[in-house]
Amino acid sequence: MLNISENTIENKGLENYPAFGKVTQLNTPRKLAYWVIGFFVMLIIIVLLPWTQNITAKGKVTTLRPEHRPQSVYSTISGKIEKWYVREGESVKAGDTLAYLSEVKADYLDPKLLERTRNQVNAKESARTAYNQKSDALSQQLGAMQDALMFKLEQTENKVKQYKFKVTSDSMAVSAGRTAYNIAILQFNRTDTLYAKGIKSKTDVEDKRNKMQATEAKLIAIENKYLSTKNELLNAQIELSSVRSTYADKMAKVRSERSTAISSIYDAESQIAKLENQYSNYERRATLYHIIAPQDGYITKIYRKGIGELVKETDPMLAIMPTNYQLAVETYVRPMDYPLLQLNEEVRFVFDGWPAFVFSGWPEQSYGTFSGKIIAIDNVANENSLYRILISPSDSPDAKAWPEALRVGTGASTLIMLNDVPLWYEFWRQLNGFPPDFYEETKTEKVKLKAPIKHLKK
Repeated sequence: MLNISENTIENKGLENYPAFGKVTQLNTPRKLAYWVIGFFVMLIIIVLLPWTQNITAKGKVTTLRPEHRPQSVYSTISGKIEKWYVREGESVKAGDTLAYLSEVKADYLDPKLLERTRNQVNAKESARTAYNQKSDALSQQLGAMQDALMFKLEQTENKVKQYKFKVTSDSMAVSAGRTAYNIAILQFNRTDTLYAKGIKSKTDVEDKRNKMQATEAKLIAIENKYLSTKNELLNAQIELSSVRSTYADKMAKVRSERSTAISSIYDAESQIAKLENQYSNYERRATLYHIIAPQDGYITKIYRKGIGELVKETDPMLAIMPTNYQLAVETYVRPMDYPLLQLNEEVRFVFDGWPAFVFSGWPEQSYGTFSGKIIAIDNVANENSLYRILISPSDSPDAKAWPEALRVGTGASTLIMLNDVPLWYEFWRQLNGFPPDFYEETKTEKVKLKAPIKHLKK
């Protein structure tokens, strides 16, 4: 625009116009300086604020004890579904009947299987009783044989002793007969010599000859008797040996029969034990036709549907969720964060479905979070190279209780609280990619006092 006029419009009462005052900023550089100084002061105050370091992880709600977790109910035996007693969503008590199965295996189709098996057991028990009676009878027979053997041995030994005495007596009689025979010979020879000299008569000689012959005959009779007695002694000794061998053979035979009876007893007991085991298995199997609820809970899903469907031992029948359970959270952390974890360390949660406003570094200012503590840390990583930790509700009296409507399987965002540091340090750590600071609880060391040493005077 050409400046062809000497008149100007600057400072010609424009300050009196409100619009001009609003669009015109006076002292702009000074105000900008104030704003910059205030910003830096505020920034310094902010970076000096305390910040709670934390580890973030994702997890889900589970139960504290394994028996409180959802479980599948299996059929212990193979069978055919005959009847259902429950439906999905129904509440059941421990011991309630869930379903009834019928038998499908040919080995158990007999309706009188238990009765017949019991009859077999009773028959074997009767056989065992008979074998016991036979064993007792053989034991008594063996005892009677032993008594008879002792009596027979005593009798035969007495007989041997008698013959021994008789042999001794006959031996002495033989000695006496021989002496008498020798004397008779001497007398005959003497008389015969005197007869040759004419001193003795022929009658005396014949008388001495008769006496000598009679003595010789008597000696022969005594010797025959002695030999006969020795033979009788030998027969008695042979009879004694025969008695021992005969009774030993008879007793061995009885012992063999008794051992056979005892062996039959043991065999019967083994078969009875086997049949009793089989009967117990059959009896136990008969109780497995009814599928029983293992604990109080709710039927969440039925896997087998309809009547007449076949199930195996490894097939799940239905799923049940326990009524009473203690909730916990399982979450997974990275290997870099694993060394920072400690038992009983504080943890904060944000559960899916519950609104929350979270400041991760200022847990006291967060809204909608819940507290817990670490109770278990796995020492082995899973297939995803993450470590599992288990967290239970905090037992602090000031801790907020977990929601009653919380259910197993709900997602949970986990904040594991670590050390308290300034905010500038957290910025510096994040920029450099350093791990959080390891938090250690202070432990008071116990000072052990030692007794003063007493120096012995020499």
